[in-house]
Amino acid sequence: MLEFSHFNEQGRARMVDIGDKHETNRTAIAQSSLLLSEEIYNKMTSGSIEKGDVLAIAQIAGIMAAKQTSHMIPMCHPIALTSIDIFFQWERTEDANRLIITCSVKTRGSTGVEMEALTAVSVCALTVYDMCKAIDKGMIIGPTFLVKKTGGKSGNFTRIE
Repeated sequence: MLEFSHFNEQGRARMVDIGDKHETNRTAIAQSSLLLSEEIYNKMTSGSIEKGDVLAIAQIAGIMAAKQTSHMIPMCHPIALTSIDIFFQWERTEDANRLIITCSVKTRGSTGVEMEALTAVSVCALTVYDMCKAIDKGMIIGPTFLVKKTGGKSGNFTRIE
């Protein structure tokens, strides 16, 4: 079996042993988005969604999700995160209103924070959907992807588009 396999000698699931890995500064940036109707865009930007400030609630949900990733993804290690920051940006065209969600996560540790960043943006998007579904259930979530990661044995990664 591979050293960092999620399977033990019997072929059963296990959490990878990271005890001998060196602690390094690690960062990850992930992104997701939602394609929204004009009505939702107008209500969100004017602050007239009946359930409240959608982006504030989504931001808190994303932060909470990043901190709880190891409880949701079976083989993720609990990580002491040193920073979680979530940003929102509107991308508008004649045909579409897209809310772009970006999350940056940092730690100093023996394993990366890609899953924490990806979980955060996913939960942010789901929270926006939940808060706006009464207006329009036709929202589209995605794509969701890793933008960049730094630190660790595998080195740095930057998504090339």
